[in-house]
Amino acid sequence: MRENMIFNELLERYPSLSVCSEEIYKSFEIMAECLENGGKILCCGNGGSAADCDHFAGELLKGFLKKRPLSDEEKSRFGDSFIADNLQKGLPVISLNAHTALMTAYSNDAQSSLVYAQQVYAYGKSGDVLLCLSTSGNSSNVIFAAETALASDVKVISITGKKISPLKRFSDVCINLPESETFRIQELTLPVYHCLAAMIEDKFFDK
Repeated sequence: MRENMIFNELLERYPSLSVCSEEIYKSFEIMAECLENGGKILCCGNGGSAADCDHFAGELLKGFLKKRPLSDEEKSRFGDSFIADNLQKGLPVISLNAHTALMTAYSNDAQSSLVYAQQVYAYGKSGDVLLCLSTSGNSSNVIFAAETALASDVKVISITGKKISPLKRFSDVCINLPESETFRIQELTLPVYHCLAAMIEDKFFDK
């Protein structure tokens, strides 16, 4: 078992996740390396998975389990102490399904199944990471995004159910959660990305 208290607690609370523990930890390592090198994390999904993408992004863009206050040097850049005292350190995570105007325009003007791929191509740089959430692993718009990411030297991490799916073929790491029904896969998805967010936060922020 890895010597990480947050990771170990996840496995203690959800022992069924032991079957994909290596993939979960590897996902943390890939994301941490990306952020350490100045990269960013993109994420995409549909329906409940889209909501999970927004949720994951929110946990890293602001404080999650830690306050993340600005340092004195960072505060000194602001003339307004209200701003300086209340801003929090954040990490660059973009939920691709949050761009309503772009998504509707692209779906109307071009190919709706490429709405995430287009954003990956525009945002993605070598060393970035794309997090794909798909309970079935068969969502064409998510798969096209993963294909585009790999073509752009962007690493792909996917979270899906236990069935082998096309998405796995386009993933550097695929976390196959040990469930088949959509709502049960979603029930395990949340603690996994909460664990990833907590581990990343713990690595980059002191308090």
